[in-house]
Amino acid sequence: MTAEQPVPTVSPLSPLARYEKNLIERVTDFNDPHQEWRRLVSELLGTFFLVLAAAGGGMMGHAFPGVISHSAAVVAPALTVMAVILFMGKISGAHLNPAVSVAFALRRDFPWKRVPGYVVVQLAGATLAALFLHAVINVSATYGSNYPAHGYSALAAFWMELMLTTGLVSVILGTASGAQNVGIIGAFGVSGYVALAGLWGSPISGASMNPARTFGPDLASINFGSYWVYIAGPVAGAVLAVGIAFVLRGRGGGKSGAGAAQGDMFTEVYESGRS
Repeated sequence: MTAEQPVPTVSPLSPLARYEKNLIERVTDFNDPHQEWRRLVSELLGTFFLVLAAAGGGMMGHAFPGVISHSAAVVAPALTVMAVILFMGKISGAHLNPAVSVAFALRRDFPWKRVPGYVVVQLAGATLAALFLHAVINVSATYGSNYPAHGYSALAAFWMELMLTTGLVSVILGTASGAQNVGIIGAFGVSGYVALAGLWGSPISGASMNPARTFGPDLASINFGSYWVYIAGPVAGAVLAVGIAFVLRGRGGGKSGAGAAQGDMFTEVYESGRS
């Protein structure tokens, strides 16, 4: 009869090991509210860069007449959108736009409880960008904002913003869907649409398609003339785009759409021994 082998006991984790284990668990769990600050900082930074390019074109063009063409002024923010999606889309989803956040929430790809925080930091990032441009270029931020063109009514600008935003949000929702499965390449589709919409649609309304993009310069210059256009138009367009997405692809809330809307930072799982 052999002697009974002692049962090995698991030694308790040291405080440092417990801290590392908890940190890894928090980081890998995207739904952990402790990670929300990273997403909010990401949205603030991304919107800051977007408005820096979008408002900067008009303000720089006023300070240096003839230097920046209309084409350059509308393509610059489009390229910025592409760059921001590529470098931080995994963190927050790179909404950069309250209308996009609302659309993702209506599509059930983004929790409604996160929408207010996203909208606040988007507005803050846009305002910081406008204040920065005003301080550096030393021209009024009104030159970087959007207003209905002379000779056109606010209602005409509203309809233009509604239709342009419908197209933009349709592209965003479409490239985010599992049916398309284009992944990060969606950045090229979104930025391409922003550039094209600006090239032909900006003369009437400025092709804002983004309440935050117009809010920042308006707040910096304390001039909210016809601002309702740039809230109502994009939001209505986003709602219409959600309806179109339902007709084309059914209900949202799938894994692919949620991953695109919310980001999936630190959730990649790599097999051992494979790059």
